[in-house]
Amino acid sequence: MRNRNFRRAARTTALGTVALLAALSLTACQEDGQAAADTSSSATTSPSEQPSDSAKAPADKGKGDNKGTSGPGAESGSSSGSGSGSTDAEPAAKQPKDTGDSSGPVTLACNGGNSKVTLTAVTRPVNHMLLTVTNTGSKACNAYHYPFLRFGEAQAVPKTFEESKPQAVVTLAPGESAYAGIMTASADGSGTGGYSTKDVTVSFQGREGSGSSGPSSDVPLAKAVFVDSTLAVTYWQTSLDDALMY
Repeated sequence: MRNRNFRRAARTTALGTVALLAALSLTACQEDGQAAADTSSSATTSPSEQPSDSAKAPADKGKGDNKGTSGPGAESGSSSGSGSGSTDAEPAAKQPKDTGDSSGPVTLACNGGNSKVTLTAVTRPVNHMLLTVTNTGSKACNAYHYPFLRFGEAQAVPKTFEESKPQAVVTLAPGESAYAGIMTASADGSGTGGYSTKDVTVSFQGREGSGSSGPSSDVPLAKAVFVDSTLAVTYWQTSLDDALMY
């Protein structure tokens, strides 16, 4: 009987021990499961947050790059460079040099107030003289057409060699000269009404050629000159050789 009770107690003890071990095992499994769940949740959450940071980083990086290449500072620099250094831009119009004269065409007539006049006898051609006008002013002037001459008390101006008319008006810069040839008398004596004089007055024409313009010049001669009805003068020339061709 005692043995039977001992075996029963031992069996009960064993069953209690097994039950205790099972409970302990179940508790350990539950704790391990919770830890595993926590670990799984942490692992799941961490990757989901990491891409967010990663996605944010490229966005920030892109924003920084955009600021460096197309932000207001970079755009201003590009505009300034192309505006000041571009070789495709049209060159500026060249401005006329300021010489103190009008930038337009010369219209001022040469006259006794802005020019000096001299009259010189020449040996060739016979019975010829050379009239020279020099611009003594500060601006260019035009020697229009031909000079009006009056020898002594003559009432009419001499004839003109029309074939001596130049293609363009003679313009004189300050210091430059123009020339006119004068035939005082015929070489063969065919002229009439001849006389001698030491007084000559030179008048200048304006652009329209309708009369004298500006002050005239008196040219006293050291030696009297003989003139007759064949007295004639050329148009103003740029060359003295051209002036003495007629």
